[in-house]
Order: sequence, then C-alpha cells, then structure tokens
Amino acid sequence: MRLPAPPQKPQRRPSVRDSLRPEEAEATVQTARKAGRHSARDAAIMLLMVRHGLRTAELVALRWHQVDLTAGDLDVHRAERGHHAIHPLRGPRLRLLRALQRTSPRSPDVFVSERQAPLSPRSIRAMVARTGQVAGLPCVPHPHQPRPACGYYPASWGRETRAMQEYLGHHNIQHTVRATAMAPHRCERF
Repeated sequence: MRLPAPPQKPQRRPSVRDSLRPEEAEATVQTARKAGRHSARDAAIMLLMVRHGLRTAELVALRWHQVDLTAGDLDVHRAERGHHAIHPLRGPRLRLLRALQRTSPRSPDVFVSERQAPLSPRSIRAMVARTGQVAGLPCVPHPHQPRPACGYYPASWGRETRAMQEYLGHHNIQHTVRATAMAPHRCERF
C-alpha cells in the first residue's frame, strides 16, 4: 500500500516584475491615503517604503526614538547587513508621522495595530497587496517592490550611484546598480 504524497505548499503567484514603476508607486501611496480605516498609518508605511526604501523588517522595527520630528530626521537601521543612515523627513512624510504619533502617543513602536501591538510583517504584506489591488495595479504587489522605486527617482535626476548606495543601505554596490536602473528619458540625447 502506497502512502499518500505529502501536501505541497501552495504556489505563490509570481509577480510580473520585481519593482513598481514610479507612477505605480505613487498610485499606491495615494490609494493608501484614501482607503481603509488606518489611512494615515498605511500612507506613512507606503511613503517610507517608496521614499526611503525601507524593508518590511525595518518598518516593523521602527521606533519613535529613531524619528526626530523637530529636526525632520529619520535614523534608519538597515536590515540584512546594510549601512545605517540618517534620512531627511520633509513635507508629507513629516506630517503623516506627526499625525500618527498623536494617535498612539504611548507606544514606542511607530507602526502599531488597533490593539497597540507592533505590526507584523504579515500585516504589512497584506496591506501592500490590498493597496495595490485597490489602486488597480496589473500585479499583486509585495512589500519589496517599492524599494527599487526609491532608487529610480534619484537615479533619473542624475544622482551618483555611491550616494544612492549609502541612501539605500546596500552592502554591495551591484545591488544599487540594479535598484537604480536608468530612466529611459536619460538616453534621449545620446
């Protein structure tokens, strides 16, 4: 008598590509601002992912002592052997974080659930997927897709790769080169 085959893990539907285009990243930010019960929190998460290239582990571990709302600085502690850096907080990110701090002033964690517990990576993945679906993206996004969009903007403005390596916290510059793919309009005058 043969034993039944062990159950296989469900296959995750592959994404169409590894990154969001800049207009798609912006659409997810705008959608997060308007949709859901926690629009300020979700918009802050999406903005920090897109503008600062934060990974899910970095978002979950973000504490208020790393955010200086007076000076407008964010102390980014990178995961995966990345370099730590101080990032400037300006405009909408600063306003969203101030609003977020008013909603949960006693929590040491920046991003918390309704029960004031730190958000889990799973809840961030679900929020990003839901936001992408509501925004009408052609694929179901995952939390790492906005990170290359963070490198795409400054690369399209001509920022040097070494500076972008420091900003994104990459240990290896080859990762930065991949994340800062050249914008098509930069080649028009060649």
